[in-house]
Amino acid sequence: MRGYGADLESLKDKKLKGQLSVKEQLYGQSAKAAAKTEKWIMPTEGGSLVAEGLEKTWRMKQEDIISEVDILSSRKACDISLRVLGPYTLVYTLNGRNMLMAGRKGELATIDMLTMNLIKNFQVKETVRDVVFLQDGQTFAAAQKKYVYIYNRDGTEIHCLKEHEAPQSLQYLEKHFLLSSINKYGQLHYQDVSTGEMVANYRTGLGGARAMRTNTFNAVIGLGHPGGKVTMWKPTSVKPLVSMLCHHGPVTAMAFHTDGRLMATAGMDRKIKLWDLRKYQVLRSFAGHARTLDFSQRGLLAVGNGSFVDIWRDSGGDQSFMDRYMNHSMVKGYQVGRVRFRPYEDVLGIGHSNGISSVLVPGSGEPNFDSWVANPYETRQQRREKEVRALLDKLQPETIMLDPGRIGTVRPTRATEAEEEDVAEVKEAAIAAAKASALKHKTKGRNKPSKMLKKKQEGIERVKRSFMELPPERESKKLKKTEEVELPRSLQRFAKKKSS
Repeated sequence: MRGYGADLESLKDKKLKGQLSVKEQLYGQSAKAAAKTEKWIMPTEGGSLVAEGLEKTWRMKQEDIISEVDILSSRKACDISLRVLGPYTLVYTLNGRNMLMAGRKGELATIDMLTMNLIKNFQVKETVRDVVFLQDGQTFAAAQKKYVYIYNRDGTEIHCLKEHEAPQSLQYLEKHFLLSSINKYGQLHYQDVSTGEMVANYRTGLGGARAMRTNTFNAVIGLGHPGGKVTMWKPTSVKPLVSMLCHHGPVTAMAFHTDGRLMATAGMDRKIKLWDLRKYQVLRSFAGHARTLDFSQRGLLAVGNGSFVDIWRDSGGDQSFMDRYMNHSMVKGYQVGRVRFRPYEDVLGIGHSNGISSVLVPGSGEPNFDSWVANPYETRQQRREKEVRALLDKLQPETIMLDPGRIGTVRPTRATEAEEEDVAEVKEAAIAAAKASALKHKTKGRNKPSKMLKKKQEGIERVKRSFMELPPERESKKLKKTEEVELPRSLQRFAKKKSS
């Protein structure tokens, strides 16, 4: 990670050579210590369910799983019954420490998932359609009946974003500090929460989107429309980057894999499809209906519909062949509204009509977390430093593209530019030949240096003028079109007659 070491043999300064050799020894010792720590302290493999004999993993119930796991893991499975202000939706922070749940009838609550303590619970007395955590996890945005509101950890209203009128769904791009929303008229908004500037405002022209998700690989936002189309957007493009006809009915749910190469969509035509975003082709199509979809950090797909939640995983490392891994049945009458995997934990959060539920899904979360990216145990000082670093490393909206690997590369030469370079080379060669040409020796009085220089300049200007008088390619094409063509006898009566 540090690159190649210093070439000590080529150094002549003994003092500098000694200092660099000590540094290299320290670097080597720190690398070995980090490797030993990762090997012996950090777990390297995630958990999983293993069936024996004729058993099936999807037949295992939550009671059996909870009875076999340790005490701390068994406490992560819980049910919060809230029958008045539902249905409920939920979202987790990037490190999985806090959970934000929102009731359709105006209840907002944040919970610390490590201690299972309620941080804040308040009522906005207005319809809440969607919620999302902002940068530091201490503030969050709520899509309410008329506008988008931003609240802090204590439930105090900080901002009212009136530009986001009648919002339906919200997404947040943490590396770009962009809050995006889609309203019921199909209008997509991008707003920078660090400066308050409205970055983009586009009309999709495809109606309100029922599904809205962010591809974490390239920060492109996907929208699922009532006409069965899925479009992908970035804030610097008026038109969608990709427009795909995925279903023969409205798109009800969509989700992106963490590696950015796989997308799952569900529609009213009772089809669940897996798409390869490298070729934009269907990998596999399942029969069924889904109201909500979500991919875990390790590639498990959760499908929620009615009172049931199914979890699928790839078999043999091939994502095109996903088989059934687990299922969970809610109490009869509960309607699942949203499913979200908790980061760095084997937990699936379910928001339904009568509250919030958490179920254990072995092997869903990433077992090793990077404290520089997302630390579930971060302190207040670490959180402040992380926010300052994020502001310093903030990415501009222009960096959002389908292939982020193209950033920093050289743009290939276009065909027109190559032709211009060829013409410029020929022109320079002709001018050099005109300068080097020897003039004819003439009689006395006509061989003065001033006259010889004047004639040479005239020759150079003649060469330049010949290149300027070359007809452009468009004009030559236009001339070819206007050439007279002899028409057949049956069509000659339709030809334009020449003016006499």
